[in-house]
Amino acid sequence: MAELHELSAVELRGSLRNGDVSAAHVAAHFLARIEQRNPLLGAFITVTADQAMAEAGAADARRSGTAREELPVLHGMPLAFKDLTDVAGVVTTHGSAALEHKPAPADAPLVALMKDAGVVCLGKTQVPEFGLTAYSENRIAPPSRNPHAPSRSSGGSSGGSAAAVAAGLLPFAPGTDGGGSVRIPAAACGLVGLKPGRGLVPAGESQGDPARLVVPGPLARSAADAALLLDAMVPGGGYLRAIGQEPPRLRIGVTLDSPWSGTYPFTPEREALDALEAGERLLAHAGHAVADAAVRYDNRYPEAFTTAWTAGVGAARISPQREALLAPLTRTFRRRAQQRSPAKLAEALAFLRKFQQDTVAQYAQWDLMLMPALAQTPRPVGWFTGTAHGGDRWPAAQWPGDADGDYRRQCEFAPWSSMVNVCGLPAISVPVHWTGTAPGQGLPMGIQLVGQPGSELLLLQVARQLGF
Repeated sequence: MAELHELSAVELRGSLRNGDVSAAHVAAHFLARIEQRNPLLGAFITVTADQAMAEAGAADARRSGTAREELPVLHGMPLAFKDLTDVAGVVTTHGSAALEHKPAPADAPLVALMKDAGVVCLGKTQVPEFGLTAYSENRIAPPSRNPHAPSRSSGGSSGGSAAAVAAGLLPFAPGTDGGGSVRIPAAACGLVGLKPGRGLVPAGESQGDPARLVVPGPLARSAADAALLLDAMVPGGGYLRAIGQEPPRLRIGVTLDSPWSGTYPFTPEREALDALEAGERLLAHAGHAVADAAVRYDNRYPEAFTTAWTAGVGAARISPQREALLAPLTRTFRRRAQQRSPAKLAEALAFLRKFQQDTVAQYAQWDLMLMPALAQTPRPVGWFTGTAHGGDRWPAAQWPGDADGDYRRQCEFAPWSSMVNVCGLPAISVPVHWTGTAPGQGLPMGIQLVGQPGSELLLLQVARQLGF
């Protein structure tokens, strides 16, 4: 008989709804998993065991007087939130040593939505400072590590959540994605990661986000599990019910073009191209028409995106005497954002709107666009910051200050993600390839499929059709 953490999220949800297992038993099981494995993985910053057991007990009490069909969609399911998201009574660190760490007075809208869906919150997961980077390392807690190779990063900014799901510390998890922050860690950890289109899940949008880049989305071990979590994020969406329907025959355009290549020329690693080829084979075998597609991107994109992406950190409320505690990348981008005029930000936002129109028009020639999820294998912990050493923390004085080199390495690592946020389109990362000699061996590598507006269900159906 499978252990609870080996069940799919759909199976675990069924067991909870049927009364085969109690929410308290499930919570205790996953808390024990976290206690056992988190010291190595660094997936959680904060574990709220007492609060979780109290919530699980309340869920069991509700179930005793509630008909099965009236239970909330995620009754008793264990969950955790990125430590960028407020959970009432729990400290939100934002991954930063520069902030005072006080318990949040109220739940963020996404947390409130998930609690209404019946979840039991186990804690807060590791993030980069203010969610800025494609790796989940900061100065306040051990880095989040990849369960498939602990010397490697789990990606970012939803890296702690992805590591927790991949290691069986959670059945699935909500992430947020402003430039790849669901899809990057999903690809690094061998998960399905869905970035919904802009506006589908308004509960997860960020206030310090003038370009409306950030959307919440599910991290899961299968497309069906992702559909279940999306059903909670979009009440009445019916994604799990419809995911088994076969998608129509699709025209899929394959591209390696990136809006970053003019500023940061890069060469995809062989493993990234292997994943792309594996994706093409699977899609063709499923009956889809796969062909090369050329995409033209405006070379002014990198500067405009960076301006919009870093505007929020420039406005963050940080006392001057604590700014020295910021990581070098954060401190550099904060200073530059504060030095920009409002007119410069407005100009960047206007450009990104035009970029969206141009890019969406090119993508519209195809039903889906296909590209690698990442250009490189999951990077060693400390690789982006130049602190690759295998330890947990570095004193502030020892962190290299090469913020621009750090940012360039991130853009070369994940050159196909941020423009999807600018365009507001849905996209999914699917783990089609492993670098070892057999599935599950070596490091995972994924593909990204980008859909037309409103194609979240189609993307989930295609991922399921491919066997995920």
